[in-house]
Amino acid sequence: MKKSVLIIALAIFGVTGMKAQEFVQFGIKGGANFSTFTGDGIQGFEDPDSRTSFNVGVLAEIPLIEDRFSIQPEVLYSAQGFDISDDQQDNIFDVDDNVEYQLDYISVPVLAKIYLVDGLSVEAGPSFNFKVNEEIDNAPLQDGGDTDVSDVSAVQDFEIAGAAGLEYKFNNGFFIQGRYTYGFSDVVEDYDVHNSVFQAGIGFFF
Repeated sequence: MKKSVLIIALAIFGVTGMKAQEFVQFGIKGGANFSTFTGDGIQGFEDPDSRTSFNVGVLAEIPLIEDRFSIQPEVLYSAQGFDISDDQQDNIFDVDDNVEYQLDYISVPVLAKIYLVDGLSVEAGPSFNFKVNEEIDNAPLQDGGDTDVSDVSAVQDFEIAGAAGLEYKFNNGFFIQGRYTYGFSDVVEDYDVHNSVFQAGIGFFF
């Protein structure tokens, strides 16, 4: 799986080497994730509470029509999952309060980016997500408390999602961004359960 992530990342960012460097901008970004599951495929997990976590990664903007249209590939670490409510704890888990189900991905969005006015753009496209971590954390604000459940889980290792959002880029390369990502693939095969993630972040193009 890690080799697949590396191959995709190299392919996406390697394409930019075919274009003159003056046209391609590389950047870094990070921000907050507000994630949960949506759907009604597993009893006890209808609309669970959201988990607040983070995303961080690198990106490139490849202009196709100057100042109007670009392709923006990214490679992100996206920490997702949900908070386990008291009812879910009673019904499913034998744990204390303040518990998180942590489901983290290496995400590779490839977005079409259209500028509406100078600096302001809308973006949308597919995201190819690879599961890299799955655990129950009964002390998310402290060290320890993590229980790896990936070996006994039925969660799929790969997900295809769709992402859409808004971005404003300042003249100095700094940008702010808001985005929503929805998993088209079932989190668990043949069950109507999907990842749902709101993201807010900042970044900088060099």
